[in-house]
Amino acid sequence: MAVLTEEQRKRYEALIQDTKQEISDLKDGIEDELSKVKDEIAKLQNAINAAKQIYEGACNRLGIPSDLDDEESGS
Repeated sequence: MAVLTEEQRKRYEALIQDTKQEISDLKDGIEDELSKVKDEIAKLQNAINAAKQIYEGACNRLGIPSDLDDEESGS
């Protein structure tokens, strides 16, 4: 391997530090986005649960069985 000049060595060291910071920033960005997605999934799941309660309540009032369990097991 060729011997690096002091200037070249410093440039490579700076490149390593900059790239390491960039990777860290990207990982932080991934974690932020993942957190947002998890929050949105939780909101959607809560909405599904609320809608299921309404649906099942309406089925109970009509005296008919809820078919949601059948549809979900088939999915």
